[in-house]
Amino acid sequence: MSEIQQQDTQERSLTREVEAVQIPSGDRFELPALTKVHITQQLGGSYTVMTPYGLARIDGKDADALGADLAEEQEKRIQESQANVSGQPSGEEPDEESLWQQLKNVYDPEIPVNIVDLGLVYSLNVEKLENGGNKVNIQMTLTAPGCGMGPAIAEDAKSNVMLIPGVDEAEVNLVWEPAWEQTMISEEGRMILGLV
Repeated sequence: MSEIQQQDTQERSLTREVEAVQIPSGDRFELPALTKVHITQQLGGSYTVMTPYGLARIDGKDADALGADLAEEQEKRIQESQANVSGQPSGEEPDEESLWQQLKNVYDPEIPVNIVDLGLVYSLNVEKLENGGNKVNIQMTLTAPGCGMGPAIAEDAKSNVMLIPGVDEAEVNLVWEPAWEQTMISEEGRMILGLV
């Protein structure tokens, strides 16, 4: 594992049973309370952990199972995220820049670069609904078509844009054309990955 991906590896014992997602298969499974895990990456509010069963991802909503300090950190991140949005009343069109910023909180659990800077988000548009609400439609891809983490990453993207005022619905579609390639990574992403 590279120094970029490693960050601070911390050993923790789970305080309660928690649902995790196996990496890279995307299969969901239960980690029992008191399981020892090593946090290998915590980006975008989720945690990549090494478990006795292999690499897995624990959602930010379960940060308390990793310890009170991470639960507090997660709550603070959510509050900051909500404070950073424009504060528009529901029914008004959401700010597109805020939507893109929210997507920068979504990470592939194996890569320390957000999905926007990885070049995985092909399009984002806001559709006016008949009831006056707004629906955000996102077209995105994955670094590899067989990645089992696709549904989890797509769900993260949807959850993040739903935090923006004015967003009443969101839909994320995984597409495979054009195929993703490294040239789609932003300059900032290339710097993080040491590709510059």
